[in-house]
Amino acid sequence: MRTNIEIDDELMDAAMRAGPFKTKKEAVEEGLKLLRRRAAYRDLLALRGKLHWEDPLAEGAAPPMVQERRAPYGAANSPAKAAGRKAAARKAPVPKAPANKG
Repeated sequence: MRTNIEIDDELMDAAMRAGPFKTKKEAVEEGLKLLRRRAAYRDLLALRGKLHWEDPLAEGAAPPMVQERRAPYGAANSPAKAAGRKAAARKAPVPKAPANKG
């Protein structure tokens, strides 16, 4: 989004020195990201004391669920694709219907 804004020169200079920014745009975007992050933290802190947490390592706790690691989507040598190719190779050919002469 293109926006024109007036920014205090001293504040912009301080921001440019505070980070490894090459452009003023980078500095402004980083500041906006920081504001978004602070809002997310504030929302999380508002939940303090309202959520029930069960320690999975506590004595008597149910064991954590373990899932098998999957290959990345579209991986050529994934076990699922290999199994699908094997299953397709095992299928018997479908007989063709006789041609109707008439």
